[in-house]
Amino acid sequence: MYSTLQVTVADGVADIVLDNPPVNVISAMMMKELDSVLGELRGDDSVRVIVFSSANPEFFLAHVDIHILDQEDLFNELTAATPPGVNVFQAIGELLRNQPQPIIVKLAGKARGGGAEFVGAADMVFAATETAGIGQIESLMGIVPSGGGTQYLLERVGRNRALEIILTGDLYDATTAAAYGWINRAVPAAELDAFVDRVARNIADLATGVALRAKEVLSPARPLEGYAREERAWSSLIAGPTALGLMSRALEHGAQTPEGEADLEQLMRSMTR
Repeated sequence: MYSTLQVTVADGVADIVLDNPPVNVISAMMMKELDSVLGELRGDDSVRVIVFSSANPEFFLAHVDIHILDQEDLFNELTAATPPGVNVFQAIGELLRNQPQPIIVKLAGKARGGGAEFVGAADMVFAATETAGIGQIESLMGIVPSGGGTQYLLERVGRNRALEIILTGDLYDATTAAAYGWINRAVPAAELDAFVDRVARNIADLATGVALRAKEVLSPARPLEGYAREERAWSSLIAGPTALGLMSRALEHGAQTPEGEADLEQLMRSMTR
């Protein structure tokens, strides 16, 4: 049914595997399919919890596809369907945050930019100590996060660490991310699958309605004013020649390839020198 997702549902757990080779960028098609599958699961009373993982052990979600604006028809379709008060990228986080079922991310590889925002919008995140990495790399691209990342960071790590994360553009290991409160915890890579399976299974086995009511009670605020500030800042930067030049040169030097994405921070810093 889906070209960028693998979806299985069994015993109250929906497993969604992100699968968009070569590095799992967030394309317009992936955004459309996420909206579709979460809409279907929203009305499925048999699903108690949703687990997101990646088909690529190196990359959970690399970042938003740098070519996404080239997919004009599909991108315009997504924009037209975006709820009032949020942009098309923030709408993905709102989908996750407002999904009735608790959402778990199993983070084995890297999540940067929009991928880090996806992680930040999830309800629970468990990451492999040895292999996971998360970072808001946008500043190195000449922009700021525009998919809710600024607001999720404020909520999770506080203003001082949010500024550190955004302005350094660094990739953070799982242990540091857990210490900051960005994710729930770091788990040894060899134990990650079993750990997440156990957490999901325990949630699915709760009495009917408990998981959904718990998420409802602890539902996050909808920071519309923060989203608007984020959108204005991003729009002012993305329209200028600096950001477009940085991204174009990055693509020429290997961005969105497995080799270039292995150390994207260094690649982007080399573009600014």
